[in-house]
Amino acid sequence: MIRKLYFLLLSPFFLFNAHAQSGSREFQVEEAKQAVAVDATHFYVINNSTIRKYLKNSGELVASWDGTSQGIVHLNSGVVIKGKLYCANSNYPDQPMTSSVEIFDTRTLQHTSTHSFGIAQHGSLTWLDQKDGYWYVGFAEYSGRNASAGRDGRWTSLVKYGRDWRQLEAWVYPKNLLDRFAPMSNSGGTWGQDGLLYITGHDHPEVYVLQLPRSGYTLDYIKTIPLPIAGQGIAMDRAVKNKRVLWGINRAKRTVIRTELE
Repeated sequence: MIRKLYFLLLSPFFLFNAHAQSGSREFQVEEAKQAVAVDATHFYVINNSTIRKYLKNSGELVASWDGTSQGIVHLNSGVVIKGKLYCANSNYPDQPMTSSVEIFDTRTLQHTSTHSFGIAQHGSLTWLDQKDGYWYVGFAEYSGRNASAGRDGRWTSLVKYGRDWRQLEAWVYPKNLLDRFAPMSNSGGTWGQDGLLYITGHDHPEVYVLQLPRSGYTLDYIKTIPLPIAGQGIAMDRAVKNKRVLWGINRAKRTVIRTELE
């Protein structure tokens, strides 16, 4: 029994971070470079052209998908909704910015359908999530060498769509977050069960909490939460009730991190 426990603690798939917040776990995953998505039993590690499906309780790899031959070059993030994994896909860092949503069956990890934005008017698709039956989609614009013609990071936006992908509303980000993103942009986002929006930048070990404004066009900033992640795509674990459990990655350490927010 002692030998078994010793092996578990040293396993590369199942590492605990003693310095993180209460309830945190780390999984060592070499492909953890872009994002993580999650459902009740599995987490999905998203890289530029690949997706890997792992068991949440053990970190065991159970399925994989490779879209290289299909021309997939930059999957940014994903969200699981009713048995489907929706992934934000773009051509970053190429210009003009083009984007699509790639859809997978979570049981088999087979690609089932797509929705193309083509040259998206709002920029590069980095994340998407649903709330109250509507799509909320994050589009990134960049400053410096990755900026598109005539634009910079200030053009980064959150766009609301109906289920038929018709645009309904859109918002921009407050200046303090745009400054924090620069020269990159908003990389990840997810709605919490508390009705608040949790977003990330590209690199910093923190999550920003926002809400939709009562008036105007700028999202309301609430607070910043330091976390042992490093930007990129995140996911709120909606299978956990009465707790805010957030999943993210640390690209430099190649880890997937589960954290209970206090």
